[in-house]
Amino acid sequence: MPELFNYFDHVELPTPTLGVDEVERLCTLAFGIDVVAIPLGSQQDQNFRLFPRDSDVPFGVLKLSNPVFSETEIRMQDEATNAVAMVEPSLRVPRVLSGPRGALWAWWDSSQGRIHARVLENISGHTLTGSRYLPPTVIERLGDLAGRVSAALGSFEHPASSRTLQWDLRHARRVIDALLPDEPDAEVRAAIDQAVSEASAALDRVESRLPLQVGHFDITDDNVLRGEGELLPDAVIDFGDVMRSWRVAEIAVTASCVLHHDGAEPMSVIPAIRAFHARCPLTDDEITALWPLIIVRGATLVLSGRAQVRLDDANDYAADALDRERRIFDVATSVPASVMTAAIRRALDPDSSAPTRAWEGAPVVTLPAEAVVLDAGTVSPVNDRGVWLDPEALDRAALSTLDAGAGAVVVPAWHSMLSGAPLRTPTAPATIPTGTTLWLAEPLALGRDDGEWTGGAGTLTWRCGDEVVTITGVPDGSDAALPARTRLFVQRHAAGDELPPPRVSAALAEAWRDVTGDISNALGMAPALPRGDDILARRHGVLAEVQEHYYDTPPRIERGWREYLIDVDGRVYLDMVNNVASVGHAHPRVADAATRQLNLLNTNSRFHYGVITEYAERIAQTLPAELDTVFFVNSGSEAADLALRLAMASTGRTDIVAMREAYHGWTFASDAVSTSIADNPNALATRPEWVHTVAAANPYRGTYRGDEAERYGPEAVAVIDHLAASGRAPAGLICETFFGNAGGVALPPGYLAQVYEAIRRHGGLAIADEVQVGFGRLGEWFWGFEQQRVVPDIVAVAKSIGAGHPIGAVITRREIADRYRTQGYFFSSTGGSPVSAAIGLAVLDVIEQEGLQQNARVVGAHLKRRLERLAESHPIVGAVHGAGLYLGVEFVRDRITLEPATDETAAICDRLLTLGVIMQPTGDYLNVLKIKPPLCVSLESVDYFVDSLDRVLTTGW
Repeated sequence: MPELFNYFDHVELPTPTLGVDEVERLCTLAFGIDVVAIPLGSQQDQNFRLFPRDSDVPFGVLKLSNPVFSETEIRMQDEATNAVAMVEPSLRVPRVLSGPRGALWAWWDSSQGRIHARVLENISGHTLTGSRYLPPTVIERLGDLAGRVSAALGSFEHPASSRTLQWDLRHARRVIDALLPDEPDAEVRAAIDQAVSEASAALDRVESRLPLQVGHFDITDDNVLRGEGELLPDAVIDFGDVMRSWRVAEIAVTASCVLHHDGAEPMSVIPAIRAFHARCPLTDDEITALWPLIIVRGATLVLSGRAQVRLDDANDYAADALDRERRIFDVATSVPASVMTAAIRRALDPDSSAPTRAWEGAPVVTLPAEAVVLDAGTVSPVNDRGVWLDPEALDRAALSTLDAGAGAVVVPAWHSMLSGAPLRTPTAPATIPTGTTLWLAEPLALGRDDGEWTGGAGTLTWRCGDEVVTITGVPDGSDAALPARTRLFVQRHAAGDELPPPRVSAALAEAWRDVTGDISNALGMAPALPRGDDILARRHGVLAEVQEHYYDTPPRIERGWREYLIDVDGRVYLDMVNNVASVGHAHPRVADAATRQLNLLNTNSRFHYGVITEYAERIAQTLPAELDTVFFVNSGSEAADLALRLAMASTGRTDIVAMREAYHGWTFASDAVSTSIADNPNALATRPEWVHTVAAANPYRGTYRGDEAERYGPEAVAVIDHLAASGRAPAGLICETFFGNAGGVALPPGYLAQVYEAIRRHGGLAIADEVQVGFGRLGEWFWGFEQQRVVPDIVAVAKSIGAGHPIGAVITRREIADRYRTQGYFFSSTGGSPVSAAIGLAVLDVIEQEGLQQNARVVGAHLKRRLERLAESHPIVGAVHGAGLYLGVEFVRDRITLEPATDETAAICDRLLTLGVIMQPTGDYLNVLKIKPPLCVSLESVDYFVDSLDRVLTTGW
């Protein structure tokens, strides 16, 4: 057998550089094919995509192997490809093609010497090359592909598999040792040297027990493809690194490639590792080796890439990869390998995870018996009314507790802390403390004397054997005792490890705890209970399936404040979709009004009390004078239902005209006039015979667009006239005054004036559904019908008027209200209850006194301008609809056909969630972002939203 390649004999490995003309000539001479060759990138070989002359359909990919590789090694690559194809027929892999003279596989005598050439199948599709965002499903598929290939090659043997490549992670440390001295950047040398030394120590303990096999060992984003229009890759290319190595290296290589993609963090690779483990179960030793191998893979990439560019500065492929390779290394080393190993163990088999380090012996410090545990988490009253934003609030709460008689106050380790949590973060912030925060009523003597106490720079440290306990916040000169009424922070870790950060992300908290240990026993306290949350599973078990929730895997939201929603881990999300919380989440004036009224009276609305009258008068004052009579209900659905019943009672008729693609509610009557196919795919086909629809007056997507939209009004009038002429004059017409369900699309100018006139001409009533846009959301107008310069006969409103409390209202003229008696009496037990009315009054006060309608106008105009600018650089943005703080961004695949980008919109919303933004789709095709944040939203917040959306549209979803 010829001598096999040994990287250490060829550390400098320049690629072949044949010109296109010569390549095309040799293809004709050696293979008998007339082709056009287009160069492709490669680090050590030379590749071309071949096209038959005068054709744009690819014929195949020409691979010119680096001359250092023997024919035996090249044959091994092809045989491994065939082996995978046999075991995994659904997996697309590139095999050698045949031409007029047989297999397109030969040695060429070129201007640069003897070079091996072969033409492989051109696998159609697109790679994941670049650093765009990879969603978890794609990352999972990468791991699955790696597992499938590894399993397929599990029994594959070849004499050339023992070759020594620079990418064989068994030799990574030797490669690094060879390249590191020549690296000119001292910072790069130091970072790699330290990281590789620590990784090597972990590998040394297990490497002799790691299973070996032949593998691909380069299943990365560059070497997988997905079909046109497909999300998930289904093809693996480039078997150039086939060799025998540690089996776990396959997934280490694959996982490492994830780390340079936009938004990737160490935990981003877990879906890939899980998927690989499902195909090729990892041993405990392989789990121990995995993250250290990812680190040395990153180090090898950095040094090899930089060395290749110094050697061959014309190699654009290698040069373009430098930043990506450095990011892989930086992300891989951003968390200690021991912590990531613990996280991987938990992800693969939580029941067999290594136990948290146990505490041996007596406490280092024994706290007073009167110690009080202070909850600083999301639901703690300590954080009410936005106090969590004040960095000194926790200290004040602790000192107040001491003043009340506590001997000590403790905020325990490993419980989430909202206090001090940041706003608007593109990644999950560090909110889980790795230590216990402590305040003492009196100075406290230090405990155990079997170790060594040292102090300095505000820190006391106790060392004994493998244990290290560190207490920070200690004033100088306090070496003999812990000071009173001072915030102290107590952490624990193993000797030889660095002090953990004060807080870590929720995703890594359990792994950090496994590695560092729990400090509780060192303070004589019971350890923290393991983190866990089964609320979602319990919800699924007890709620009806159709009562859905946002997101497949939703954050558990337990607090709101202004335009923010906060989960149980203390992550603060920007809420850009919640017009229910109109004046902002947890507004103090609304909360105070509810509390005060609950302390006075809350009963059904048939009792006589003052607040219902005051609230009705205040609502009526916002409307034209003739709309002077108010009904109270509990929701928008009830309001729409009652409005329809009023129209029927007032006219003695039952037929109703409704606009298509609208949603009005879920009660029998409001559902009957709801025709959105997003809410009910069979909406139009299942309308009762008394509902008659007119076209959705959408100037962007509807039947008539642009200037043609003026035709909607006359067409709707014709429908109304026809109904009347046929003896079915309608009782009324119900219509949103601003097309909310479509994403805030304004109706054509004059539309409502035309249809209102027609319905009234035939004795019917005009019903304005203001549930979505009423109460100042449009900025310029308090009510949506004002934008159309009309006055309806009946107004239905809800949602925002209660700021999250269930309040609905119907406002009409006295003579219309009085006609309801023909239907019997009206009664809603809690509609207009004392608490509901008090809350409603508070909402009106806040809107007026805090200038929220003006905020909607100013901030909304700024937001819309910024969103419109996105369309200049992102073709998927078809239009920006709306006014004030009721906006919609409509995504399309084609601006001419307006094909809705439904799947893309859902994925964009999911990606925004990872960036800390709550957003959901709307519209019949669910391709419009429904942008309707609390009216108090700030300029800074809407800028963050647009910046995040721009990032998603730029880097992917």
